[in-house]
Amino acid sequence: MSRTVNCVILKKEAEGLDYAPYPGELGQKIYDSVSKEAWQRWLGHQTMLINENRLTPIEPEARQFLAAEMEKFFFSGGSEKPKSTYRNNGLRQPLPKRVAIEQDR
Repeated sequence: MSRTVNCVILKKEAEGLDYAPYPGELGQKIYDSVSKEAWQRWLGHQTMLINENRLTPIEPEARQFLAAEMEKFFFSGGSEKPKSTYRNNGLRQPLPKRVAIEQDR
């Protein structure tokens, strides 16, 4: 028999996770109140965050950023989709605008 939780994302009873997906207090909070379906939604959002922000998950700053976004996604009204950015010495800056160059013929 599967475990059910009152999912904070789906706002209804749904099948719960089989184990805490993240260590510590945040992992236990997710285990207690996030469904399998909502966790899959987070994994998709996390993938987008990694790709759009060009994160390297092995870096401590990237892991801290993802943990903060995970907390927001589940418990603070949601994590926003990132604006198009690129990394420059660890700082996120807007992408430069493309300038059309006319070719001489």
